[in-house]
Amino acid sequence: MLQLLQDLQSGQTVVAQIPTPVVTPGRLLVRVRASAVSAGTERMLAEFSAKGWLGKAAARPDLVRQVLTKAARDGAVAAWEAVQGRLAQPVPLGYSCAGVVEDIGPGVVGFRYGDRVACAGAGYANHAEFISVPPSLCVPLPATEPPSFEEAAFTTLGAIALHGLRCGDPRLGESVAVVGLGILGQLALQLAASAGCRPFGTDLDAGRVDLARSLGASVSLRPEAVDACLRYTDGRGADLVLICADAASDDPIALAGDLARDRATVVAVGAVGLSVPRNTYYRKELRLIVSRSYGPGRYDPSYEEAGVDYPVSYVRWTERRNMEEMVRLLAEKRLQVAPLVTHRFPIEDGARAYELITGEKQEAYLGIVLTFGADAPVTRMVEYRPAVVGAGAPAIGVLGAGDYAGKILLPIIAASKAELAGIAAPSGLRAQAYAKKFGFRFSASEEDRVLEDSRTGAVVVLTRHDLHARQVIAALSRGKHVFVEKPLCLDEDELARIIEARRAAGDRLVEVGFNRRHAPYTRALLEFFNGVAAPRAVAIRVNAGPLPPDHWLLDPKTGGGRLVGEGCHFIDWASRLIGESAVEADCRPLGPLPGEQDWLLRLRYPGGSVAEILYTSQAAPTLGKERYEVHSGGRSAVLEDFRILRLYAAGSRRSRRSWLRADKGQRAHWAAFLNAVKGDGTPPTTWGDTVSTMRAVFAARTSLRQGRVTEVQA
Repeated sequence: MLQLLQDLQSGQTVVAQIPTPVVTPGRLLVRVRASAVSAGTERMLAEFSAKGWLGKAAARPDLVRQVLTKAARDGAVAAWEAVQGRLAQPVPLGYSCAGVVEDIGPGVVGFRYGDRVACAGAGYANHAEFISVPPSLCVPLPATEPPSFEEAAFTTLGAIALHGLRCGDPRLGESVAVVGLGILGQLALQLAASAGCRPFGTDLDAGRVDLARSLGASVSLRPEAVDACLRYTDGRGADLVLICADAASDDPIALAGDLARDRATVVAVGAVGLSVPRNTYYRKELRLIVSRSYGPGRYDPSYEEAGVDYPVSYVRWTERRNMEEMVRLLAEKRLQVAPLVTHRFPIEDGARAYELITGEKQEAYLGIVLTFGADAPVTRMVEYRPAVVGAGAPAIGVLGAGDYAGKILLPIIAASKAELAGIAAPSGLRAQAYAKKFGFRFSASEEDRVLEDSRTGAVVVLTRHDLHARQVIAALSRGKHVFVEKPLCLDEDELARIIEARRAAGDRLVEVGFNRRHAPYTRALLEFFNGVAAPRAVAIRVNAGPLPPDHWLLDPKTGGGRLVGEGCHFIDWASRLIGESAVEADCRPLGPLPGEQDWLLRLRYPGGSVAEILYTSQAAPTLGKERYEVHSGGRSAVLEDFRILRLYAAGSRRSRRSWLRADKGQRAHWAAFLNAVKGDGTPPTTWGDTVSTMRAVFAARTSLRQGRVTEVQA
């Protein structure tokens, strides 16, 4: 399918061929027929991508601080690679469109195949031939006399204007002044009139002023706006001022204060400077509200993705109910959208729209619509070159295309010179981006395209945690070796099914991404304590930092919580340093945050060794992330963030430091796995070690939740 993307590195807006997304549980697949370009929001992104390094840094100082923090903790090279990985991800454009329901995922109710719908949401309602969208961001169009797809494509933009109007709570007969007569401003004027208010608008552009006047509004050019507004309101000033302009300057907010009456409300809907002129706002005792998108529910994953609605008796106008009202007004012809449209482009020429909004092409514009054919083919796979025929090492296939894949593991896999078959992800977009960047033969949105590829001999699973067990078993059942990012699975039942699937698959490898056991400094520690017969005491402190409560990792069903999802790394490392499997776990909660974000775990081993892991989200962010201590037989070692290693023995003290990069073992781990797949080496981790680590993880979780010491299953 075709999709419009913004390349953050080159600054170009491109139309790309990517795999059509698959319908997933809780989602609708919509065939898009028209989408509206939001000139203000999308121009900002295009202009940001066109900036050089210094320009991007000046525009986003918050990201610069994140990079500097990462450089201090993980090294300059790691920070640079993270920046490159982020910029390499093309950004999908668009967030307001309309189309036809093509497919319905499990769990979705209230929609039928063929329904005409309006869709919303950045990252969902994209400028693409097909989109995957949650039902909470999708509203049906009326079956009789529905608005056209072009009109319905403006539903989200209209909902933004409607929510801004609701924030000001205007009453029948009150005056509403609108600053900025772009699409939002033009719609806001019409909505104010529909609500029984007296709208007044102003803009710097004479053409936009004339258009609003032709649609029945009282308007004025910017220089005469204050006097004209006072005349229109009988000398009182506006009861409500909506700032719908898109400008970096503070002029709109200053003008809003001049237009407002005493004790009026000013609502900032557009992206404008917010340096409030205190004298005006103080003297009039004005109330300033910054409107957030198109209503309550926006940016709340439990609402948008999980579909948990807000009760109407408590939240009358959610974002979806605002969209429904916009559709009703469009269907009843109480809003005029057609006069606002100045340009239409087929999706194939979608990049031309951005020549307008960025000023590359000097031409007046207002509403821009992208159009899509009704017969666009569904393409679940995009091939870039034919398969290699003949003997040779098995090719590598990948499931999942998240941040860890793009920043860490895929560069390592590509550098290993392995033959790369396909990469699959449900959205298709990231799969396409990574396929082109790292040299895969094809990208796909269906995982079976990778699993059933005849040249693929090993599958790398880099999806979210709840998919690991199923995809590992699916790969084994097709005779593939598997490298799966941690954790292997989320519970004992899944582990049992994997054990059985591996047994049935014979000699197929299953390697879990416990990379820290393969780090150079881990090997140095093992050598340092080699031959020391005394029990070992291991202490690990992990400064993990807090996650927001809606983070997917904290969801027990999706991420498994931080103990299973991340703590498994450190349980595995401790067992590797001790050289035994834990027999007992005692885990206690610390701190107030949900999702098992803070805990202290003590592991006991049969030979008398012990390990203590403190996992905390409460430590200072400037403190290092990981600290490891090992003590045994008069020897001690301290490892800081896999960058600084200090070794202590009787009469000696040595230290080693890595300046450019923290090496946590991913490269060595992948190289060992690849050699084993080729038949040139033994598996990097024994299957027994992998199983015992996961059993210790599950015992620790039981201990944490039940408040008791728990034996680890043998």
